[in-house]
Amino acid sequence: MPYLRRIITEGHPTLRKVAKKVKPEEVGDPLFQQLIDDMFLTMYRAPGIGLAAPQVNVSKRIFTIDLRDGDPAHGPFVVINPKIEFAEEEIESPDGCLSVPGYAGISPRYGHLAVCGLDRRGNKTRLEGTGLFAVCLQHEIDHLDGILYIDKARDVRPIETGEEEGEAAERETPDEAAGSTSRRAGA
Repeated sequence: MPYLRRIITEGHPTLRKVAKKVKPEEVGDPLFQQLIDDMFLTMYRAPGIGLAAPQVNVSKRIFTIDLRDGDPAHGPFVVINPKIEFAEEEIESPDGCLSVPGYAGISPRYGHLAVCGLDRRGNKTRLEGTGLFAVCLQHEIDHLDGILYIDKARDVRPIETGEEEGEAAERETPDEAAGSTSRRAGA
């Protein structure tokens, strides 16, 4: 049974640490699988579209992602020990974060990205996408490297309108577990 975890916010030291690589033997551990389930539940309830383990105070290289747009190429996925294979097409994208609640900004990102890593069963996985999906992948990998979007963004400001709030929730928004590709905006 998944449990709701507390999302830590800016100022917490775990958010600024480079997360530790997950050992292959850890992936099958029931406690690690519980972490994955907990992360999905926490991400969906926030609501968010991506959540990195450091955001729930676990310094491990793992994140969940689900754009919840009905496209199976946009999630739900979990990526363990992600590495960027390629990135192209520099863009500026709206950005927001569950760990920096109430704020939004514009971040430099890549519009097309491929990431490889392991899925929740320890099998190799590769996710490739454009737009929002690519931006979200980068945003979550930044968390694993101790980077918050506010470190890169310009025009970081309080969210003022209901529409803007909805856009920020959409960027961070996302109901279950697991594996590939595309869309537009922030993470």
